Amino acid sequence: MTTASKHGQPAHREFWAGARQTIPLIVGATPFGIIFGTLAQSSGLSFSGAMGMSAIVFAGSSQFIALGLLGAGTPLGIIILTTWVVNLRHLLYAVSLVPYVKHLSQAWKLPLGFWLTDENFMVAIQRYRQPDPSPHKHWFQLGSALAMYVNWQLCTLLGLTLGQTIPNASAWGLDFAMVATFIGMTIPYLTNRPMVATVVTAGITALLARGLPHQLGLMVAAIAAILTGVLLENYLKKTHDS
Repeated sequence: MTTASKHGQPAHREFWAGARQTIPLIVGATPFGIIFGTLAQSSGLSFSGAMGMSAIVFAGSSQFIALGLLGAGTPLGIIILTTWVVNLRHLLYAVSLVPYVKHLSQAWKLPLGFWLTDENFMVAIQRYRQPDPSPHKHWFQLGSALAMYVNWQLCTLLGLTLGQTIPNASAWGLDFAMVATFIGMTIPYLTNRPMVATVVTAGITALLARGLPHQLGLMVAAIAAILTGVLLENYLKKTHDS
């Protein structure tokens, strides 16, 4: 991790810069993780099962959905399918990162792919898009990813232990911190009309399609938003060229 770079920061500095850049997002994710740990055992998961889910699945929204389905006695196949659909948005993140990581070995791609989250993507893509020629930007993504991962495990543990002593913690509304975090991550990207149209379309479609089974409304909203952004951007380019 101490390999020096001919351009930009050494690898170890990129790593710690990524971790530091993720701290504000960690603050938003912390109540979410504690609430998950608090609710896990009451939904039928054992202590080791809850810790294992956070360690292996590592996807907050999918884990909460899985808890609800487990509590309702839903068959395992439906639970897996539902969480898979919810996590399909990560495929969109991965496609966006391909140009920046395609030169890396599988030993890098696999862990970076496993630890990819909404927060990690937002932090990493901003670093990758910066114009400096540093060859160690993937270390920045790794630092961000590990900071989020370690925090999620600790928060799950806190929820499973100390969270059990907090009466009715799920009714405190602490999970809104994650919603506020996502809003904060999105606003800086609203710099042009296609981006605004994309976000507005995603929000409206998600509300209209929220009744679809297995959280399919999320994918419908994502696809509708992408199509809207692409079509509007192409239209504006044609208008400008003409």
